[in-house]
Amino acid sequence: MRDLRRSGFATASLAMVVVLSACTAPSAGPSAGPTAAPPSTPPVVDLTSAEVVAEGLQAPWSIAFHEGVALVSERDSGRIVQVAADGGIREVGVIDGVRPRGEGGLLGIAVHDGDLYAYLTTADDNRIERFALSGPGDSLRLGPAEEVISGMEAAANHNGGRIAFGPDGMLYATVGDAGDPSSAQDETSLSGKILRLTPEGEVPADNPVDGSPVYSSGHRNPQGLTWAADGTLYASEFGQDTWDELNVIEPGGNYGWPEVEGIAGREGFIDPVQQWNPDDASPSGIAVAGESIFLANLRGERLREVPLADPGAAHEHLVGEHGRLRDAVVAPDGALWILTNNTDGRGAPRDGDDRILRFGVG
Repeated sequence: MRDLRRSGFATASLAMVVVLSACTAPSAGPSAGPTAAPPSTPPVVDLTSAEVVAEGLQAPWSIAFHEGVALVSERDSGRIVQVAADGGIREVGVIDGVRPRGEGGLLGIAVHDGDLYAYLTTADDNRIERFALSGPGDSLRLGPAEEVISGMEAAANHNGGRIAFGPDGMLYATVGDAGDPSSAQDETSLSGKILRLTPEGEVPADNPVDGSPVYSSGHRNPQGLTWAADGTLYASEFGQDTWDELNVIEPGGNYGWPEVEGIAGREGFIDPVQQWNPDDASPSGIAVAGESIFLANLRGERLREVPLADPGAAHEHLVGEHGRLRDAVVAPDGALWILTNNTDGRGAPRDGDDRILRFGVG
């Protein structure tokens, strides 16, 4: 485990990657002959109707799956709950040390090799802990907390908080600037960064800077992570007053905050592949389903679909239908699950809020 709040871990400048890699997978080659299997077609998410999987959640933030069982974090209560087959909610455990304030609290969760990982705000910092999951699927339990990383600055706003395991088996985490914009460009700070760690919290040997968990810098408040089938990493980010962003994340890349916001064309910084006015966006959790990226938007109260083949384009769905949307995840059966977030103090709760909505695939 690593506590890097004030350590001078950055002894070299981050490599600035200016040119983005291609965002689409290479086209398939010629057929191998009459016995070759036809190319598979990714399923298409059916957004014409929503199934309510669960309701009655309080300030939910993140969804993760363990052996087919859905787990949800609640920001203010510090609870991890599981969703039963009949839609009921059962408490798995309460994370000790969670100190909710503003946007902080129990935030992102992820599951890896039978352990639940949780990003949480404490009285002193933001940190990631892991807990062994035990028990049958209908009555899961959390083991003792093990610290993965600590020392990320915490504040009432801009805590980041999304965690996810990449196709390389490494743990990625988004860290906000904690209200200090200059920290996003400070090589000695973890704030305003995307981190990459081993599951145990060590720094991978192939990270951009030797000994540093920082994978990319220059972020304001990134809150979504997802990968395309070709390994491309995408991240969503809250802007300030001008532009929210969808970025392609390159190792060692600098995304400009606070020097630039949105598409600036400025040397040394990587531009987003798409930007939106914050009134229409505030993108949080994101997921790749089929041939598109789906972004759950809070302030914009909509689900935005971005084609992987054309990441500069977008389609809008569910505008205003379910209020604020916090997370988007793909379930084990390929369905797209969307988490509403109307009970977080900024929304207008409706009967049954907050909910998990399921959209099947065709």
